[in-house]
Amino acid sequence: MNDKHKKVPKRIEQTILNSLKGGVVPRIGLPYITVGRKNEIEALLHDVDIISDGGASFRFIVGRYGSGKSFLIQTIRNYVMDRGFIVADADLSPERRLQGTRGQGLATYRELIGNLSTKTKPEGGALTLVLDRWISSVQSQAVRETGLDPGHPALTKAVDQKIYAVTSAVSELVHGFEFARLLSAYYHAYIEGDDEQKAKVVRWFRGEYALKREAREELGVNMIITDDDWYDYLKIFAVFFRMAGYAGMLILIDELVNLYKIPNAVTRQYNYEKLLTMYNDTLQGRARYLGIIMGATPQAIEDKRRGVYSYEALRSRLAEGRFSKPGTRDLLAPVIRLEPLTPEEMLVLCEKLTVMHADLYGYEKKLDTDLLARFIKLEYSRIGADQNITPREVIRDFIELLDLLFQNPSTTMNELLQSEEFVYTKSEAVSDQTDKNYVEFTL
Repeated sequence: MNDKHKKVPKRIEQTILNSLKGGVVPRIGLPYITVGRKNEIEALLHDVDIISDGGASFRFIVGRYGSGKSFLIQTIRNYVMDRGFIVADADLSPERRLQGTRGQGLATYRELIGNLSTKTKPEGGALTLVLDRWISSVQSQAVRETGLDPGHPALTKAVDQKIYAVTSAVSELVHGFEFARLLSAYYHAYIEGDDEQKAKVVRWFRGEYALKREAREELGVNMIITDDDWYDYLKIFAVFFRMAGYAGMLILIDELVNLYKIPNAVTRQYNYEKLLTMYNDTLQGRARYLGIIMGATPQAIEDKRRGVYSYEALRSRLAEGRFSKPGTRDLLAPVIRLEPLTPEEMLVLCEKLTVMHADLYGYEKKLDTDLLARFIKLEYSRIGADQNITPREVIRDFIELLDLLFQNPSTTMNELLQSEEFVYTKSEAVSDQTDKNYVEFTL
């Protein structure tokens, strides 16, 4: 995890700095700027080992806006792709939920499948690649085992038997029979060079058929993926991906707060019921090779009127026990509450960004540790900082500071820190706060 002394490629430096300044998490280069979170990452990677052994897991990562939820989720995404996992991620929104009367659940499924990513195709859209590689690997294995040349009738039969072994294993699952038939249809379209038929199968897998009649006429199956059963197909995909040579499947769903924001109480409850189904499946062994991580704000989880805890069956499963408290959290529990990072950890991050900025723009780094420490102290010393400041704000301020110093060489950091925006407002509360060795703020 320690990339402190590694040379960072300039394109990654630019992506990191631009993303962080814009208040979003970069999709690449996260190991170069990861600080803290060691315990949380280790807990989540322990889940990854369980998934690759045929188990399943479900975690909630809980923190305020700008606290680092998305950063941690993206960090895990990169780690598991390096370990041979397929990853699917999506943000919930008013149009994407877990359940809906106008296809909002299916919209989430489509987003997840559209964002399927692997180590070699990390930007998403990997479904066709995975299917083609699966068939190619099965053919190669059959050639090695039989010694026959491609195109030999006996080889085709051997490949058919291997394909059948996979499809029969999948067909045992709920809705697996249709899924297996479509895998077989894709294989035959592949070896026959029928790109049009391949595209139809992929369209079905993506949940893009709206009518059963259309699917029956074009593909010979009587099922389509719907708002009610889309999650069942993710469980099938997880098993298929494992049989196709991947370690497992990890589903990352952020912005769970959009369920909390649903105005209709009945609709909210239907979504929480779907959430309970997914949670129970993973813990009771009804899902295999599948991990699910969801990001949420504390209010979206803990509000007993509208949040996840308003659904009693979930509250009783997820609520913390009597012994967990800030500083001593149970990281093996379903809900991981992000602990505040220490100012020292934030200082390390600022040092990393300083080196990166200087390298990207080709100047000699001038800010020493004392100046960086002063910047951090001023940030945390503002009135209300203990309740309101987040790392997202600190990082945005810091990158802006670096940009200004680069563009105005005659300006010093001290001059910028003494400007109106950075003036230290003295008060008794602030003095008490800054005297502490540990400043309570959330990353």
